[in-house]
Amino acid sequence: MHLHDVWFVLIAVLWTGYFFLEGFDFGVGILTKLLARDRAERRVLINTIGPVWDGNEVWLLTAGGATFAAFPEWYATLFSGFYLPLLVILVCLIVRGVAFEYRAKRPDERWQRNWEHAIFWTSLVPAVLWGVAFANIARGVKIDAAKDYVGSVWDLFNGYALLGGLVTLTLFTFHGAVFVSLKTVGPIRERARALASVAGVVAAVAAAAFLIWTQAHSGDTWSLVALIVAVAALAAAVGANLAGREGWAFACSGITIAAAVAMLFLSLFPDVMPSSLNSDWSLTVTNASATPYTLRIMTWCAGIATPLVLLYQGWTYWVFRKRIGTQHIAESLH
Repeated sequence: MHLHDVWFVLIAVLWTGYFFLEGFDFGVGILTKLLARDRAERRVLINTIGPVWDGNEVWLLTAGGATFAAFPEWYATLFSGFYLPLLVILVCLIVRGVAFEYRAKRPDERWQRNWEHAIFWTSLVPAVLWGVAFANIARGVKIDAAKDYVGSVWDLFNGYALLGGLVTLTLFTFHGAVFVSLKTVGPIRERARALASVAGVVAAVAAAAFLIWTQAHSGDTWSLVALIVAVAALAAAVGANLAGREGWAFACSGITIAAAVAMLFLSLFPDVMPSSLNSDWSLTVTNASATPYTLRIMTWCAGIATPLVLLYQGWTYWVFRKRIGTQHIAESLH
């Protein structure tokens, strides 16, 4: 296996980690409007991800940085062609971070309500747009012989991509609801399990349609295996949630996300960004990669730094592993 193939796999792993972690992060943000009934419950939801949301976003920075260094042509075409959707995602992530930090700075109800609106919308919009973006990458976009994107922003919002956005929205909402049921106690825990049952069914229908469409368009044997794993894991997650096995439900929903991302990357390889105009103009792991020397240096750096980052993030989740409820929220912090 060549180093550019290794880095294609590593970037797929980084995106898998990001969607697994930020998936329930976005889901919890969406649930602040769908699940919480008062300020105290919204505070509980926010506190479930309060210690970890910023660490989850490190995976996005690492995935973007790895793409820039390992596949500069892919990075250039992707970020120029998808400029507006990615800019909207970036603005949402910035506002979302500010909202988490500033919501409790004042006890004023209007102040907190406005920041809660911001948390909801800046969780929902990226949850949709990430699905739209990756669906377009898998489907192929208008790339010319110069490796430039020549379509319009509206070309990105086709039926397949919108279905991809629906999949990420519903799947992240389900993932977040399962996470809330795993991290909370009392009535909010029970309502999270009930909502997860509904969101899981909707996500299953949307995901099955999207993954089957992807398989029919560009799949192979390995992507078919990933499709079967994703569908089976999602069904298991819904079943475990109904049975009250919250840990198993969360693990299976995470496997669903990992398998779905794996399927997209398996259906791509050896392309990294197919051209819908001419297959000869597609960006591949070969023509879009950096020099072998650059990839060697990156491999050594990743081999040293990645285990340390994983250990630190795992330790963070272990420290903040206990359940919380409204009884743990001081009245002044609602």
